[in-house]
Amino acid sequence: MPHTIALAGNPNSGKTSIFNELTGSTQYVGNWPGVTVEKKEGYLKGDKRHVVVDLPGIYSLSPYTLEEVVTRDFLLDGKPDLIINVVDATNLERNLYLTTQLVETGIPVLIALNMMDILERNGDTIQVPLLSEALGCPIIETSAVSRAGLKDLVKTAVHMVDKAEGSGKVAKFSTPVEKALLQIEHLIDTLVPPDTLRWFTIKVFEHDERVMQRLNLSDQTAHQIATIIESVEKSMDDSAESLITNDRYEYLTGITAACHKKARKMGTLSTSDKIDRIVTNRWLALPIFFAVMWGVYFIAIQSVGDLFIGWIEWFFGDLIGANIALGLEAIGTSAWLVGLVVDGIIAGVGSVLTFVPQMMILFFFLALMEDCGYMARVAFIMDRIFRKFGLSGKSFIPMLIGTGCSVPAIMASRTIENQRDRRMTVMLTPFIPCGAKLPVFALLVGAFFPNSAWIASSMYLVGILAVIVSGIVLKKTKAFAGDPAPFVMELPSYHMPRMKGVVIHMWDRGKQFIKKAGTIIAVASAAIWILQSSSWSFQLVDTQDSILASIGRLIAPIFTPLGFGSWEVAVATITGLLAKETIVATFGIVLGLGNVAEGDPTLLASVGAFFNPISAYSFMIFTLFAAPCAAAIGATRREMQSAKWTWAAILFQTGVAYTAALVVYQVGMLLFGRGL
Repeated sequence: MPHTIALAGNPNSGKTSIFNELTGSTQYVGNWPGVTVEKKEGYLKGDKRHVVVDLPGIYSLSPYTLEEVVTRDFLLDGKPDLIINVVDATNLERNLYLTTQLVETGIPVLIALNMMDILERNGDTIQVPLLSEALGCPIIETSAVSRAGLKDLVKTAVHMVDKAEGSGKVAKFSTPVEKALLQIEHLIDTLVPPDTLRWFTIKVFEHDERVMQRLNLSDQTAHQIATIIESVEKSMDDSAESLITNDRYEYLTGITAACHKKARKMGTLSTSDKIDRIVTNRWLALPIFFAVMWGVYFIAIQSVGDLFIGWIEWFFGDLIGANIALGLEAIGTSAWLVGLVVDGIIAGVGSVLTFVPQMMILFFFLALMEDCGYMARVAFIMDRIFRKFGLSGKSFIPMLIGTGCSVPAIMASRTIENQRDRRMTVMLTPFIPCGAKLPVFALLVGAFFPNSAWIASSMYLVGILAVIVSGIVLKKTKAFAGDPAPFVMELPSYHMPRMKGVVIHMWDRGKQFIKKAGTIIAVASAAIWILQSSSWSFQLVDTQDSILASIGRLIAPIFTPLGFGSWEVAVATITGLLAKETIVATFGIVLGLGNVAEGDPTLLASVGAFFNPISAYSFMIFTLFAAPCAAAIGATRREMQSAKWTWAAILFQTGVAYTAALVVYQVGMLLFGRGL
């Protein structure tokens, strides 16, 4: 059975980058049992004897967040053989707070002192041998960016696991607190393993409810412990938890004062601080964010990304589609089956995969912004704005994840403790443009706004505006009234993104899109082709006489006030409920265009019959806000844990979509054409 190595550390400490280096392509991504917090694990490179588990980024082992609960439950119940504690060397004291708690679990701890390259660049120094002696833990200096020290880290970790070496030195608290802890130890020493006794004792002293439930103390023991704690709190005029926190920081201050020397004088601004004065400025923050997103969309959709479109069209149309058609016809395959495979499945999937280069470039730049630290600033900016309108800044983290896919974004809302804020986040997160909506935007921007990159990037601004307005409206209702939950997050120092991590992040997002194209969209494309080629008696007919056309004509009047009342567009809108990418596939099949791309002259002429620039933008707005794909609706049902709330979310989203698209089209036509 392989040994388990747990990777623990603060958010933004470089923990995930080190995990990627240690495991490479062997990592497996799942979820922790019973929760939706992401779980990553993988074997050490070339070593099947040791499994590395990447624990969620946390600041302490107190049960304040779901991530902290997951981490400490794994450490106590999973019993890993070793903890590699990734410590940000540039924020030493704050990171070591978690270290002192990890040591108390009784599990051997190896410290990876990360970002040493940044520390040295700042002119700071850490006396590592002295720090290692003070903490009682071996320390390896590392840099995930340059990979410095990682070989030594792996070698030391394997040695510690094989030798089963002990843990470090536990923090010592003030005399009154230590006396109280000793008394509590004697009362619970038969209830917990000896190696975790110190940790459980401290948690009992801190009034940790989850630990108290776990221990299931007798009334007499619970009363004795309460008396001990009350006595200390009264004598020191402070709560037990505050006493432990203060004593920890005093303990760490003494250690860091002796080991850590800073070159920068107090009050001097760092490079990150100087940059933040501009990018988080009250007046400049949003314009800068919009300008950045405009640049990203310009590169992804209208310049670099556009270069690859022709190649993919040729691959699926002239190479794959044409050769498969010839092969099927050569063996006597019936015409309808050739049409199903070539014009249905291959054309439908190909029309969606045409946009993969653009999506990959978009995801690449989003990963760059996350890795360098800019996206943390965006969350800070949005928190400042959200709170003015009664929304929690915690909601923006799921929305940030939603730029890739709404499904994990909706699942990430579970970390929001307040039920009202959590439900509102689930309802509003799909308003942020996800990767699946990008092909729709790229299609219409390429067809109607080829020289206006701001049209595509405006979807972010419109989405954020809709979140704010919807939040204001929902907060006025009884179901969502109340103060938003507080939001605390760290702004990491800016640093150069690590290309391997950026590429891994880009691929993680992009492969979900490609996988969906090979499964859901392939099946949907086949179904759409059959419906647009068959009559109700299942005879092959022209598209205008098909089942799909009759269904489309029935629902088309609903969308006429929005500017897209043709049956073809109505059908594409409905198929988008299965997967947003299917909208493009539907156009490709219904119009018989094969691989649809924004620069295709045939596409411009064909789509031009159904839209004008105003109705095209209206359709983009409807697609942005309408109920998300089937997978996201399923995630909504799981997180809401209520069919009533799920339907409420779907109806609200679709209602917003219809209203917003109606306003855009009618106002646009009144200003630039004919309205009602």
